Amino acid sequence: MIIDMDVTRTTVPGTGTLVHFATREGQGLAVLVEREGLRRLLVYGQGDEPSQSIPLERDEADQLARVLQSRSVDDRLATLERRMAVITRTAHARRTAHYAEIAREAS
Repeated sequence: MIIDMDVTRTTVPGTGTLVHFATREGQGLAVLVEREGLRRLLVYGQGDEPSQSIPLERDEADQLARVLQSRSVDDRLATLERRMAVITRTAHARRTAHYAEIAREAS
């Protein structure tokens, strides 16, 4: 995975954490994660001050995050489950071969 976005995190005393993003095109965005759980999506225009602030409740932020993901959590989980199945089969086959070799040597 190649990540080209410029991302910075800043603690805002008494408020929460501000995560700034700059896209490859130079568009500035930020997410303010407030201590109470509210998120604010900040959109920047030409200046240093946000041109728009969009408040998001936790469930709204979660839904937006799911939409923005390149692959869903379900897809990622299915990939991990397939990988674990391969690892488990491989480990079982190696153990079986090892025990068979020990049994041959013992007889």
